[in-house]
Amino acid sequence: MILAVDIGNTNIVFGAFEGDTLRFTSRISTVRNRMEDEYAVTLLSVLHLNHLPEAEFDGAILSSVVPELTPVLKRAIQKVITGKVLIIGPGIKTGLDIKIDSPGGVGADLVCSAVYAKSVMPLPAIIIDMGTATKLTVLDKSGAFIGGAIVPGMKVSLDALASSTAQLPAIGIEAPKTAICNNTVDCMRSGSVFGSAAMVDGMIDRFCEELGQQASVIITGGHARHIVPLCRHQMIYNQDVMLLGLKIIYDKNN
Repeated sequence: MILAVDIGNTNIVFGAFEGDTLRFTSRISTVRNRMEDEYAVTLLSVLHLNHLPEAEFDGAILSSVVPELTPVLKRAIQKVITGKVLIIGPGIKTGLDIKIDSPGGVGADLVCSAVYAKSVMPLPAIIIDMGTATKLTVLDKSGAFIGGAIVPGMKVSLDALASSTAQLPAIGIEAPKTAICNNTVDCMRSGSVFGSAAMVDGMIDRFCEELGQQASVIITGGHARHIVPLCRHQMIYNQDVMLLGLKIIYDKNN
């Protein structure tokens, strides 16, 4: 059994693979000042809650966009399970041809999602990850990673709006009944949710225009479920893209 761990800015996601089957996923808050023993205890609790003894794990693979937590989580994992802990970064085989100005600067999360999309989606493909930031990346018809765009995430945008104005409140992410709204809270929700859906549709149109052909689209991330029903483009929603990409990369390196 393999443990896959995705360290994001807001959440850390654990997943366990038995063969190619994802047995469970679990999500905890990212806390930058938490110690390795605290994370080890949390991981043990997650495994026990899902009735998986730590002795059943043969290894682990870790993706991180929070550099200061990468060694902390690695040591925490090593205290819980045996076997090698792989970290997405230099020296790891991904099978991905990265054709951008600074290939080494591509986030581990983007690499993992691109590897998964390349393995399952018709090419060219667009991958949209709606988390703390909304990240849109593009694979060309050969499967090469050629770039994309980054937009402030929905929650980040709403929090910035509330904190930078005197009268706009902090609100949750929820779609109003209509795009044209007649009160402040619903107006903010309309701008956030319908505006994000329009942005996604618009960026897909621009990407396809630059590619010179239509592309398949896969979308993931914590806020994606709010957006998918409102988008006019056809897309595949899969909340486990990151973990599935990690499993593919683990297999390539073992």
